[in-house]
Amino acid sequence: MNVRILQWLTGCLLVWALFPVSGWAQRVNTLTPKEKKDGWALLFDGTSSSGWTTTNGNPVPAGWEVSNGVITAKKGAKGGDIITVNQYADFDLMMDFNLEPGGNSGVKYFFTKYEKGGNLGMEYQILDDKLAEDNKKENHLTGSFYDVIPPNASLKKVNAPGQWNTLRIVAKGRQVEHWLNGIKILEFTRGSQPFTEAVASSKFSKTVPAFGTVEKGHILLQEHGDQISFRNIKIKPL
Repeated sequence: MNVRILQWLTGCLLVWALFPVSGWAQRVNTLTPKEKKDGWALLFDGTSSSGWTTTNGNPVPAGWEVSNGVITAKKGAKGGDIITVNQYADFDLMMDFNLEPGGNSGVKYFFTKYEKGGNLGMEYQILDDKLAEDNKKENHLTGSFYDVIPPNASLKKVNAPGQWNTLRIVAKGRQVEHWLNGIKILEFTRGSQPFTEAVASSKFSKTVPAFGTVEKGHILLQEHGDQISFRNIKIKPL
């Protein structure tokens, strides 16, 4: 092989080797062509709070900050919970979250106004399992169906507070799954006997209709006084 050609190829390989892997990584708050084809849609565009409101329909307040492709409930800013403008029934929901040490938050789904019980939603709990005050019950820990059903602790792999984790909620018909960092950690059937018994033992036992049996509702990001950030919020109707 010609020496000059060999030197050129060697230089190209060196440049390729030094090029950061992130150059090929998917950018945050974007969808791949395959995701678009499969029906995924972004719920957060990375630059604004478009598509979100407070629970009473007002614009997202200053307690929530959008910066560097992340939407953050600032610590102690009393921004309140925010919800999607649209409601969803059967869906596959994914997002990344980053909770501060000692923090408490959550993502609610099927959030709606009950005839008795007020505005409620089923909650995928987000918690610092080690340092948060509300860590005494298994069904209050990260990945649980809050106050109702705990996740499988033996399967759960959660990154430490201050690091990013990825949650996923799949709801189709009566079947619901909670995932964390690519692993399914909880599965239940709404309206089943085990589900009904768990709800009866929870703080949601007196709602009308029965808690967790509504057919559709909003997605809610919870502000609990602690700092929590979200990104890559996307949903696929099923």
